[in-house]
Amino acid sequence: MWPNDRFIKLCGIKLPILQPLVAGSALLDIVVAVSQAGGLGSLACALLSVEQARKELETIRRRTSRPNNANFFCHRPPRHDSAREMNWRRPLGAYYIQLQADDTSIPTSARAPFDDKMCDLVMEFHPEVVSFHFGLPDKNLLFRVRKTGAKILSTARSVEEAHWLENEGCDAITAQGFEAGGHRRVFLTDDVSTQLSTMALVPQVVDDVKVPVITAGGIGDGRGILAALCSWCFSCADRHGLLTLS
Repeated sequence: MWPNDRFIKLCGIKLPILQPLVAGSALLDIVVAVSQAGGLGSLACALLSVEQARKELETIRRRTSRPNNANFFCHRPPRHDSAREMNWRRPLGAYYIQLQADDTSIPTSARAPFDDKMCDLVMEFHPEVVSFHFGLPDKNLLFRVRKTGAKILSTARSVEEAHWLENEGCDAITAQGFEAGGHRRVFLTDDVSTQLSTMALVPQVVDDVKVPVITAGGIGDGRGILAALCSWCFSCADRHGLLTLS
């Protein structure tokens, strides 16, 4: 038995497991499988076009009636800075020549932030949970998402970020330690040294917020789950549910 079932009840799931959100890999087959097994299947939409996301969501809704999560980025796209670009490219000039590589263009990222068109899809398909990386979207978009009845999650990499997310109305917060793969960038500061390890971050976040806390980063087996449970159990055990994310 899990010591607290707040998150299970919040999302309408059977097991306190949130499927990892890996852009390009967390697509409909794994989403359906996890949801059917009782966890929270999660569609990673960051690399999908609106048309691709629509097809994924349509198929997910056909194949399972259980709760699922749609995940989006809400970062600020980088602005082109030719001077800064030249500063890092100049020391690599000899390698461009040696490898006969094209140094005339740099590909841009296909990762687009959450916008009105993606929000329209959320309003159409009503995923039970909508989660974000890199903070939260514009307040008007967030208001539209909340109107669908979706529970809202986002990821914190520091206590300050967790506190900010709770104040902005998140229903649960993922505390992501620096052991986690993929996207680890903090969003309230440019200082990446503020990120903590998972087992240092989780109990501090649990002490600071009242909403359920999800543990992410470096959890790959039973020992990791046990360690996460210990970091939770010795910190405000009467208030929080724990969800592990591998």
